[in-house]
Amino acid sequence: MSISKISDFAAPGAAEIQREVWLLGQPRLGRYLDFVREKAVGGASERQSALVDEWRAANDHFCGLEEAEAGIADRVEIRDLDPAMLPLAAQVEADSRYRQIVEAIPARFAMVELDKLVTPQQHVNLDHIERLKARISPNLPPAELFKFCMPLDRAETPVNVRQTGSKSYTFWSDSSDFRFHGGSLLGAGNIIDHDPIGPIAAAVGLMVGFSSNFLMAIQSDSRLLLHNGNHRVYALRDAGFTHAPCLIQEVTRREELELIASRRVIESAAFYFKGDRPPMIKDYFDPKLRKTHRVHKIQRMVEVSFEVREFEVKDLAAAR
Repeated sequence: MSISKISDFAAPGAAEIQREVWLLGQPRLGRYLDFVREKAVGGASERQSALVDEWRAANDHFCGLEEAEAGIADRVEIRDLDPAMLPLAAQVEADSRYRQIVEAIPARFAMVELDKLVTPQQHVNLDHIERLKARISPNLPPAELFKFCMPLDRAETPVNVRQTGSKSYTFWSDSSDFRFHGGSLLGAGNIIDHDPIGPIAAAVGLMVGFSSNFLMAIQSDSRLLLHNGNHRVYALRDAGFTHAPCLIQEVTRREELELIASRRVIESAAFYFKGDRPPMIKDYFDPKLRKTHRVHKIQRMVEVSFEVREFEVKDLAAAR
């Protein structure tokens, strides 16, 4: 049996301070207060009443937008890909990561309007965004723009590993895409760098790694919710782009949404897909809705443990 625990933690001894932008004025005031108290530099000494006041002011502004911009998310522009992107799209479709994505819900490529993408993510890391912006320019050729949004050969962030018990290991990385990939039964021919005490019959692999990291959205009716790629979308918009290539999966009912969306989106599906004016990417650039905090560098940690039990049982095949 495998058990995985995934969490964010401040790297031991890491003094690096980073900047994080939060969207205020939307649901989950408590989550924002928890973040400031637990993760923001100096946040424990912040007066909660002052934090609530600034959130309330942003909420008043957001309520005004709900009236002035009602239905705006349903007018997001979706275009065909630039012809120069089509061969690259075919390469993505031939990749195993794409095949895993479309196993349950089909997908298509399109150019999407960035400002009107619905975003369920309340915060972004500005330092990471600056690193992304260093890789792009306003005159980026269409093919390079596609590779930026649909990377197949990206250099992954280094991963550290430590054995934390006789049957447990801990992995950590700076990447927010770092995660547990599940288990797989392996044959003896798949095992390398292992000095066995006897012949190997089989092995169980408990794998950790990264997400596909494609820029992806979920479509319901005429609305697009950004499912992956928040930082790249922010970087592109900040660099002057209005549209970007995106992988779109369309759902027609809640049961389909439950196959691909995060728990936060599923629990608040009506807010994101049916609300008059949900939070959108353009809100990150509204000074009345954003607040920048200084935070300690956070790493992503995956703890994997396993349990072994041995039994003596009757030979069921012989009994038959």
